[in-house]
Amino acid sequence: MLDPLVYLNGALTPLSEAKIPVLDRGFIFGDGIYEVIPVYARKMFRAEQHLARLFRSLNAIGITNPHSKEEWFALINQVMAAHEADDQMVYIQVTRGVAKRAHAFPKEATPTVFIMTNPIVLPTAAAREQGVACVSMEDKRWLHCEIKSISLLGNVLAAQNAAEHAVTESIQFRDDYLTEASASNVWIVKDGVMMGPPKDNLILEGIRYGLIQELCAELKIPLEARRISRAEVFAADEVMLSSATKEVLAVVRIDDQTIGNGVPGPIYQQLYKAYQQAKAN
Repeated sequence: MLDPLVYLNGALTPLSEAKIPVLDRGFIFGDGIYEVIPVYARKMFRAEQHLARLFRSLNAIGITNPHSKEEWFALINQVMAAHEADDQMVYIQVTRGVAKRAHAFPKEATPTVFIMTNPIVLPTAAAREQGVACVSMEDKRWLHCEIKSISLLGNVLAAQNAAEHAVTESIQFRDDYLTEASASNVWIVKDGVMMGPPKDNLILEGIRYGLIQELCAELKIPLEARRISRAEVFAADEVMLSSATKEVLAVVRIDDQTIGNGVPGPIYQQLYKAYQQAKAN
């Protein structure tokens, strides 16, 4: 679809005609939140969890939720139905709305609501079979990474760092402890134990985080959430990324160092297979 229908403030409109005022606080300040929901065979995956995170993010920055859960699902389904692809990636954005430029919250503003969807793009078969490379960097972002904010400049710079190194992701460390990648959670495996950073303000808790916890429980893979040092990451038997578009993806090199045996490992293989089964249910 060259000009797909999107939802903006109460109406479906062609993307090329969707406009917001320049004084929208999302444009001026990045004052808003977003959510991304994968869709397989026209069915939203982990929809309840994604919407719960949307609600948490709205509450965290004091934007009044403009819709009930049922209304949100109805709007999302409208946009999905207007798109020709069966497998999609739904993008939702809510800003505080339009107001005179001033840093403090306006006394009265109506949230701007925008929903669009595109065909989902997943890793290639080669990336699945061979694993991917990443680069490490210092995490210099703000201290509320748990909010899915549209103020993503720190993540943009991390993604650009990966692009300049011709790798898949930048894996970030704060004070020599693992946080996350530019748009993925990061996991390691050592001696059969899966480990990930704790769900605190230093990472965005990906919806895949909870799913991986569930899959590890089903597969009887021990899982620990704790602070993970840089040395532990580089000494890991396996490293993985998880996100809506990557699903779960093996990392076989960071900087110039090979991870484990340099190929996707057995824990990754189990989790990827279980992930595909979860999608099909």
